[in-house]
Amino acid sequence: MTATESGARARLTATGFARELEVERFEPAPPGPGQVLIEVEACGVCYRDLIDRRGGFPFLQLPITPGHEAAGRVVAVGPPVDGAPAFEVGLRVGTMHRDSCGECAACRAGSTSLCASAAWVFGILADGGYATHLVAPARALYPLPDALAPEHAAVMHCTFGTAYRDLVTLGRLAAGERVVVTGANGGVGSAGVQIAHRLGAEVVAIVRDARHEPRLRALGADHVIVDPGSGFHKHPVLASRRAEVVLDATGASTFNSSLRSLAVGGRAVVVGNIAEQQASLNLGLVITSGLTIVGGSGATPAEMAALLALHAARPFDVPIEDVLPLESADLAQRRLLGGGVFGRLVLRPAQRGGS
Repeated sequence: MTATESGARARLTATGFARELEVERFEPAPPGPGQVLIEVEACGVCYRDLIDRRGGFPFLQLPITPGHEAAGRVVAVGPPVDGAPAFEVGLRVGTMHRDSCGECAACRAGSTSLCASAAWVFGILADGGYATHLVAPARALYPLPDALAPEHAAVMHCTFGTAYRDLVTLGRLAAGERVVVTGANGGVGSAGVQIAHRLGAEVVAIVRDARHEPRLRALGADHVIVDPGSGFHKHPVLASRRAEVVLDATGASTFNSSLRSLAVGGRAVVVGNIAEQQASLNLGLVITSGLTIVGGSGATPAEMAALLALHAARPFDVPIEDVLPLESADLAQRRLLGGGVFGRLVLRPAQRGGS
């Protein structure tokens, strides 16, 4: 089913890939207290969308509209709520992964992405951005500058924001240190390469396909290791000098090599989970090398403000593989599932036609 009028959304009605995403017409709901209604300009297609679709989260609510990387303009505002951001009609905003309560210890400390009470999780517990319109709590949004292209605005939080938080806040990456970035051709990975380079770190990018090497070197990678799974930690570049930080944007298939790539006292920030198998952990290595392992998370509004200031002063390259209409949502997810995408695929709900 396709929709050719405004008020359209893609729907996931069953987990798995046997059934296609359906695009249907709908009437956007008016925003409730503390909420806004957004006219969506663009929405990124993230690998987490595939994890959602295959049933990786048992609390997934079906049917649901996928997508947690949306950007657009506020077209209606619900009744105000004390402590919630006050967004006006016409403001350009982007989605974070979820909302925050504003009251728990994490929120009071400014770590809103670690809020234990967050319940509005786009694409899992609440409808996401594969749509022309999106209702969302103001606490799940952050302001965006008008100058950003729609496809760049949509993916900025989940790619560059995540990489910024994971490298700067969690990884404590400093100039002169060596950092390993796995899955460096992906959205978070390619952003991590650029941010680490901007911070003055020596960047070792890990990919499975040699065709990504020229692009990654242009983004700031000092070394590119092409590893089909044999263990990149054994490569001469890393065997001669271990890294202080690893940003693992892949998961189980690279986790062991990521840890073995670290120097004594090294820090591993793990944000990728694209493989279905569970990772094994060598506790002896972690203990004897004094390693720190932390789970990555999405950026807070304050971190996004800092990142956007960096981008305004010296724009990052935001890799976009392709821009597709909403009717191609299912195709976009299947292309991502096939592998080899550099950066992001992006849906433009207002764009009509074929792929």
